[in-house]
Parts: sequence; structure tokens; C-alpha cells
Amino acid sequence: MVPKISPTSARAARTALVISAIALAIASALMPTPASVIERWYSAGVYPRIQRVLTTATNLVPIALLDVMVAVLLTVSVATSVRRLRRLGARRATAGILAALAFSAAVIYLVFLGLWGLNYRRVPLEQKLDYDPVRVTRARAVAFATAAVSSVNERYEGAHTAIGTGTDDALALAFDALQRDLGATRPAVPGVPKRSVFQWYFPRAGIDGMTDPFFLEVIVNPQVLPFERPFVVAHEWAHLAGYAVESEANFIAWLTCARGSRLARYSGALAAYEHSVSALAREDLSALPKLDEGPRADLRAIFERYRRTSPVIRRVAHGLNDGYLRANRVSEGIASYNAVVRLMLGTTLDGEGTPRRR
Repeated sequence: MVPKISPTSARAARTALVISAIALAIASALMPTPASVIERWYSAGVYPRIQRVLTTATNLVPIALLDVMVAVLLTVSVATSVRRLRRLGARRATAGILAALAFSAAVIYLVFLGLWGLNYRRVPLEQKLDYDPVRVTRARAVAFATAAVSSVNERYEGAHTAIGTGTDDALALAFDALQRDLGATRPAVPGVPKRSVFQWYFPRAGIDGMTDPFFLEVIVNPQVLPFERPFVVAHEWAHLAGYAVESEANFIAWLTCARGSRLARYSGALAAYEHSVSALAREDLSALPKLDEGPRADLRAIFERYRRTSPVIRRVAHGLNDGYLRANRVSEGIASYNAVVRLMLGTTLDGEGTPRRR
């Protein structure tokens, strides 16, 4: 005969489970984790296996599974809360609802860490590549921006001729080759860019794309312009490859685009130009050669797209993103996007444009 469990014992077990999950989540968030251990055991060990399985599977599904997950979680949370309120009343139900929410948040955070989030704690690229901060100088920044102007001007016509004629296949091949050159034994599977029910939010918040850390799929803002898209897609693929920090994802995207199609090379050069000029002093900007009218028109189109964003929603989104990055031990927060210039200036590239490793 199966022994009966008393209601008191069941409540005690549920309470212990909630407390244990919350304590484990807090410990996981605060506990020091050696980067070398994370790199070897997780980022170069467990994670690539997870990514290849999950992204391969989610690529077969035409919709963003993140949408489904959010819808299910919201429906279950609302339904259980309403049922609890009806059964117990507001005063008695509140503590249980708060405990359930805290438990859910703890479990979601632990799943986030296991499926992708621990990549924030891996060894930084600066320590794995032939990078020297001494090379990050004002003179080199001006020279890099000058070269970016020339590259953008040279690649403009060929890129615009290629708009609408290609696929992501060439970019995927470039991404795979770059990963192997950087030492990956299990290169990440590129994610098929998807749309989301949140696409109404992305254009208003000024968000170009995101990587779903639970199903390891890629979502791209449908309003991203054709000459922006290769860099945006390559950036999200870099996240799939475990480069969680934004500066590193931008760096990998830049290198990937440089190996891609004419449109991808222009997209990467234009992104490099935008990042490099943002790091220059005003007097240095005036000394740069001028962009041709074509690239200037593209930059105006990008500005116009951002002008249509909502200032309020954009500020909220930037604040949330900044807090999210800092919570995941990215001390620069949202400023880490432009920190890619340090990697561009301080890393030695070989004749093929591949970073030299230590």
C-alpha cells in the first residue's frame, strides 16, 4: 500500500524545493567561477554539443519558439494565480503567488545559465588572441577609421548590385571557416533568422536582433536594411557560437563579413566605420576622408530607421539591456557594443584577416 502524504508534509516539501531553487540561483549568480574552468568545461566542452542539437532542431521550426515559451509561461502564471486568489482570497494567496514567481524566476535563471548564459564567464577573447592594449592608440584609431572609409567607398557599388540576389549560405560558410581558424572543434550551427511576435517591439526599441538563450535560435528585426542584415545575422551567430559579450560578437561578425559575399563585406565595413568613428574625438573626425554619396545615403537610411523608434521605449530597452549585461558580469554594460574597437585595433590579423592566437 502506498503511504499517504499529509498536507503538512507536502507543503513542507514544496517550501524546501522553493527555498533550494532560489538559494541555488543566488549562489550561481554570485559565486566566483574561474574563467579557465568555464572555458574548458562549458564553452569549449558542453555548450557546443547543446548548441548543435538545439539550433539544428529549432531551425526546422518556422516560428520563434521563444514566443511559444513566453505565451505558455504567461498563461500558466495568470491561470494559477487567478485560481489561487479565488480559492484563498487576496491576503492568503499573495505569499503563495510571490513564492511561485520567485521559484519560476530561479528555475528560468538556472536553465538560462546551463543552456547559454555561462558563456559570459568564459576566458575573454583578448586573452586568447594576439591582443595588446598598447596598440590601442589615437593614431591607430584614426588610421583604422580612414581605412574603413576607403573600404566602404570601394565596396558600395558591388554590394548594392548584389542586394536581393543571394542567401545566407556564403555567410554561413565564412562563419564556419572563421570558427575553425579560431580553434573550434565543433563549430556552431548557424541559426535561421526568424521573425517574432515581438517584432512590433524591436523597431520601436531600436533592437536589430537577438539570440534566444533557451532554444538557441536567432530573431532579426524585419526592418533591418539589406546592407545591415549580414552584420546583424553574423553578430547573432557569434552569440550562438558562445561569444556572449557584445564586443566579441561584433568582432566575430566583422571578421565573418570580411570573408563573405560582396554585400556581407560592405555590411561589415559599414559597421566597422560606424563603430570606429564613434570612438574618435571631434577634431579627428574632421580629418577623415569623406564618404561617397552612396554610403552617405545608406547611413541616412539607417538614421531614418532609428528616427522612427520610440524614445521612451528605446530608453527603457537600453536600460533593461544595460542592467542585463551588468548582471551577467559585463562591467561596461551596453557600452560593450562599441568596445569592439579595442579588439579591432589591438588584435594582430594575418594576411587572410584571421586573428592570430596566443
